[in-house]
Amino acid sequence: MADLDPEEFRRLGYAVVDWIARYRAGVGELPVRGDVEPGSVRDQLPGSLPEQPGTLDALLADIDRVVVPATTHWQSPAFFGYFPANASLHSLLGDMLSGGLGIQGMLWSTSPAATEVEQVLMDGLADALGLDPAFTFAGGGGGSIQDSASSGALVTLLAALHRSDPRWRTDGVDGTERVYVTVETHSSLAKAVRVAGLGARALRIVPPMPGSPAMSPDALAAMLAADRAAGLRPVLVCPTVGTTGTGAVDPVRAVAAAAQDVWVHVDAAWAGVAALCPEHRDLLDGVELVDSFCTNAHKWLQTAFDASLLWVRDARTLPDALSITPEYLRNAASESGAVVDYRDWQVPLGRRFRALKLWTVINGYGLEGLRAHIRRHVALATELAGWVRDDPGFTLAVPRSLALVCLRVVTGDGPEADDAATREVMERVNASGEALLTHTVVDGRYVMRVAIGSATTEAAHVAALWERLRREATAVRG
Repeated sequence: MADLDPEEFRRLGYAVVDWIARYRAGVGELPVRGDVEPGSVRDQLPGSLPEQPGTLDALLADIDRVVVPATTHWQSPAFFGYFPANASLHSLLGDMLSGGLGIQGMLWSTSPAATEVEQVLMDGLADALGLDPAFTFAGGGGGSIQDSASSGALVTLLAALHRSDPRWRTDGVDGTERVYVTVETHSSLAKAVRVAGLGARALRIVPPMPGSPAMSPDALAAMLAADRAAGLRPVLVCPTVGTTGTGAVDPVRAVAAAAQDVWVHVDAAWAGVAALCPEHRDLLDGVELVDSFCTNAHKWLQTAFDASLLWVRDARTLPDALSITPEYLRNAASESGAVVDYRDWQVPLGRRFRALKLWTVINGYGLEGLRAHIRRHVALATELAGWVRDDPGFTLAVPRSLALVCLRVVTGDGPEADDAATREVMERVNASGEALLTHTVVDGRYVMRVAIGSATTEAAHVAALWERLRREATAVRG
């Protein structure tokens, strides 16, 4: 069967765009999380795939009937869970353009535009964030758009292994390698350690500073010295700027000084983009001393998943660690050394034209529009944190971090009762469908997280959430 001709594609494409526009216009009226049981979606779908083609109208009707009711609506203005996933409509247009071109951007030679647009964007964003010029291609480093911060963590770990001992490429790991994180470090680092074959014993948990969840540079220095004395090989240290649980910020400058010659990778997946705003540039204090830095455009920068921004200070080590060149990939441009082949900056060979999606977002908003987007959410979180402080029935579990507020219910009956009430209040809010929250544990205590960041969240949505929290807390206290 032949593919769609351009005119038929145009007709069906309009129908898809209309469906997306209707969904986005009404997503705020839907329960944020569908009330479904495991297996209920499968039960509504045919047991076998169709032999004959169907119509797009029938497919869209099935999506309305089966998919939408069973979807967690991440684009809802009342989505306050995890961290945001800003799939702006501008970015959807960029995804359409990328998919329409249908390129395979594994090498410069397979799509020069995909490679060089990405280089220009990554250098420009490095400047906009205030990163050291050494992270740009002109400065000897460079950036790439990964699918996720998890992939960024893995490839930087492989680069760190290679820099630590280039024999790693032929001999593999020897069991002496060690990676340093905190209790709050994202689980992607633990997974990277596992995928790289280091084993769980390679992961070292650095204690926090007194009275803070942030990594202790003194403790790190002591652990590094002890491990070296024991014949172990420190490979990578990962401080975080904006941990997933509480938004904690590790002291990057002091950590980098303590790490000395160990590869330092900064995971700023959520919070890093806030450095677009000069008033939040202090988040990146010390990043000029590290080896790699990662932040996600697909969380808080209006760009649909997937688009994770990874910069390295040394543009040679990462490709040296990952490059394998079979004969069928050899070409004059690559062998000239004058181009970047992004397949050597990631684990997969193939790569999509993600830069076109990001370019479309920046074109649609401008940097000033993106700054306004971030500032609006920080202001809303500041107001919410103030309400929590002023209400004796609640308490902030940790200080507000940018647009993240972590809070607990106060019952007056002790920590266990407070934790039970906090859990029940969150479950009641989520069951209502009017909002979605997630939780973490801080010092053994149950905590609700309110992550403000959805593209359409306004003051009224935050106020409605606060009123719901207060009502549910009153009901739980009895």
